Amino acid sequence: MSSNIPRWFWHTSRGLRLQSCINAVLGIIHVGLDFAFIAATKLAIDIATGRSQSSLNIAAALLIGIMLSQILMGFTRKWVAAILGVRSQNMLQLRLFSHLMQSEWSGIEKHHSGDVLNRLEHDVKDITNVITETIPSVLGLTVRFVGAFFFLYSMDETLACMLVFVAPVFILLSKLYIRKMRALTREIRNTDSKIQSILQESIQHRIILKTLERCQTMVERLGISQAMLRKQIKQRTLFSSFSATMLSAGFGGGYLITFLWGANRLHDGEITYGMMIAFIQLVGQIQGPFRELTRYIPIIVNSITACDRLMELQETPAEPTGEAIRLCEGGIRINDVSYAYDEHRTVLSHLSFHFPIGSITAIQGETGAGKTTLIRLILALMKPQSGSLEIYDAQERSYVISPQTRCNLVYVPQGNTIFSGTLRDNLLLGNPTATEEQMLEALKTACAEFALERGLDATFGELGAGLSEGQAQRISIARALLRNGCILLLDEATSALDNETEQELLHRLQQWSDGKKTIIFITHRQAVLDYCTQSLTLKRES
Repeated sequence: MSSNIPRWFWHTSRGLRLQSCINAVLGIIHVGLDFAFIAATKLAIDIATGRSQSSLNIAAALLIGIMLSQILMGFTRKWVAAILGVRSQNMLQLRLFSHLMQSEWSGIEKHHSGDVLNRLEHDVKDITNVITETIPSVLGLTVRFVGAFFFLYSMDETLACMLVFVAPVFILLSKLYIRKMRALTREIRNTDSKIQSILQESIQHRIILKTLERCQTMVERLGISQAMLRKQIKQRTLFSSFSATMLSAGFGGGYLITFLWGANRLHDGEITYGMMIAFIQLVGQIQGPFRELTRYIPIIVNSITACDRLMELQETPAEPTGEAIRLCEGGIRINDVSYAYDEHRTVLSHLSFHFPIGSITAIQGETGAGKTTLIRLILALMKPQSGSLEIYDAQERSYVISPQTRCNLVYVPQGNTIFSGTLRDNLLLGNPTATEEQMLEALKTACAEFALERGLDATFGELGAGLSEGQAQRISIARALLRNGCILLLDEATSALDNETEQELLHRLQQWSDGKKTIIFITHRQAVLDYCTQSLTLKRES
């Protein structure tokens, strides 16, 4: 995967290159101002010591002008980084989020949601910073190094070559340093993702932890993971600090050599005092890029690790796109379908079944018999490994089930699927163009009139905080009905309802279908079975 990083990086930088170029140009201008300041300082000192006949007032004005320009440039760079930096980070995050939302369902499931969130937040931020700030800064450092070398070379060839001799040694050591830092950083990122996963799951399922009296267990798990993170950070810090100390010793030696070299030549009258000051300043300009690179190396290492982690997310292929195939009425045929998660977990074997237009079917079976898998196949979230699934209309025109036929399906999964926000926001997820009258009608069909007491702009917390499970189920059904598809799939969608409410809901759904819409229940409830026209019982494969 590492060999693909440059290509992936270049492709990912699309849309961020403008800010990168702006930052690079501003950085190069800042370098030019630094060199101009060195030259003006040398001129002012030579004038003051009588080695130059120019006007000291002009030199002073030049120094003031350059300093003001440097201040203005520093403000501009910070403003550009703050304003455009957020825009660039949002752009990249939005692009990756869009890919994940449109990718195949089964691909992303191997990653924990906490890990995915960690990557979308921290790794995206690292990549954005490298593209928009680090790369332009490294380019500026390169210009600074080359310019300082030639500036110093014009005054003293020997000293310039002596100072630059350290470059090949630095490059060799940097390669070894990056390799070690990359391995340490990868471990830290993985542990950080694990910590976020523990936090997310514990907060999300705190009622389970409380009733099981296992809150302390999760606290202990978090503590163990945090201790591991501290240990890993300590290892990386020790390695980084030792490397930085060795480098500082080398830079200090270079500075000492320059000072003694310049002092000796100044004593012999071979250079002016202004040149001596310029020597010392230019040493900083030559060594500065190497010092800065020691600061940027961990950032670059983080970005390489971030690239690996984000590339893993983007490996999930996108769902095939195409024009939606919309039907007014629809039935489903399952033709000799088989599906196995692995060689030891066959859930469907040579299944054939027909869901006629207008039928109401109950799918039953013990846990692990393949009920949920069948629904996922009908929704085109997964593909059968053999056989086929077809959807057909009243004219018997058949289409292989695919993401393009999903527009005909109305799905209500089991459990609480309410989003935080208003009731209106939740309902509009079913149909963004739904009118208020349509929303009210959907709520009525779903036996969710209780919601009308608070109004469509009533606000819910996470997972519909403030709603009972039965109320959340009925709002989910109303949201799904607004899609106005011709096939309704309900996965234990009435499990939290009392008998009277369930009977009324089933009656209203039967009226809603009007003998033209196809309804498929996954259920164990007798009340639902009584309303069905046929049933499918799945048996667990041995």
